[in-house]
Amino acid sequence: MSLILNLETATKNCSVALAKDGKTIACKEIAAQNFSHAEKLHVFIEEILSENNIQFSDLNAIAVSQGPGSYTGLRIGVSSAKGLCYALNIPLIALDTLQLLAKQITIENGIILPMIDARRMEVFSAFYDKNHIQIRTTQAEIIDELSYQEISEIIHLVGDGIEKFKNTLTDEKFIFHSDAVFPSAKEMSELSFNKFKIKDFVDVAYFEPFYLKDFVLSK
Repeated sequence: MSLILNLETATKNCSVALAKDGKTIACKEIAAQNFSHAEKLHVFIEEILSENNIQFSDLNAIAVSQGPGSYTGLRIGVSSAKGLCYALNIPLIALDTLQLLAKQITIENGIILPMIDARRMEVFSAFYDKNHIQIRTTQAEIIDELSYQEISEIIHLVGDGIEKFKNTLTDEKFIFHSDAVFPSAKEMSELSFNKFKIKDFVDVAYFEPFYLKDFVLSK
């Protein structure tokens, strides 16, 4: 049996999920207009363990959403995850934030395009197939009317970055899934368990969030 604590803080959603053998057994989260991660994350962690009669010493691993996303949110989540791993001497698992968004929908054909709002007309994005496997590298990109013209497939858009493009991406190939807004720790459970089984861990001492924005020049 494995018990993994999953932490997702890359966006406005502060989310904690407890998973047993890849299945979410409890989740606490709040998506506040003003980031509440510093106040809520450790409260959620303590509450979710207490309510399920789980001790910190019972945990087998900690999983964290690695980004891209909010600089502050990622720092809080990763710092908390690393601190727990150090204290408990358990492994750290890192998961791609955009994949967590992509997993919120199921499609039969086409491409899933998760977007995390960055600034103005810029988003963090990537492409995923119907099996939620990444098929285009993660990018920070500015979206306009010419974006994705070369793609003939249906494009399913998810994330908090999509709303500002409803009047820009007007071709019928674009399908907006407005109910899938923020990544959640619930989507981490299966992915973190799969990595746990093959011991796909990151180095607790040297792991850093995937900010991406650090490599984008400001105009």
